[in-house]
Amino acid sequence: MRLPRSGAGWTIAVFGLLALLLGALGLIWPETQLRLLGFEVPAGRAPGDYTGTFLTASSMASFNMGVYYLLAVATEWRPFYRFTVWFRLVTFTVFTIAVLSDVAPGRFFGVAAWEGLGALATAAGLWWDARRATAGPSGPAGSGDSVPVPTSDAAR
Repeated sequence: MRLPRSGAGWTIAVFGLLALLLGALGLIWPETQLRLLGFEVPAGRAPGDYTGTFLTASSMASFNMGVYYLLAVATEWRPFYRFTVWFRLVTFTVFTIAVLSDVAPGRFFGVAAWEGLGALATAAGLWWDARRATAGPSGPAGSGDSVPVPTSDAAR
């Protein structure tokens, strides 16, 4: 796997790796995942309590999403980067509302903050990459930076 080739790519790679690892954590040690999110871990579950089922499904989704994000980084799929900014902001909004309306515990706001800050970081990375691409090479030819900068933020 290649390292990210842009600022936005690095933000997507970090999120993808963490999504993959946290998804794996939820699949392997679900109680640890629940504690990290601020949820209670009772000694036993009542009949009809599908917490484990839901956690397995959401952990698998997180694991898969991590793979998708890392694939996007490997191919420098910039339209996907832009798409994530908007939907991570939507996720921030939904999760924040869940905390404010007492649907989720207060510690769950950390997940919302992670989504919101990640969206802003990727947006900043896209802006920075576009600015670097329009500025052209700074300094004499061959003066160090051999990593190609994306030429534009347009869809390929």
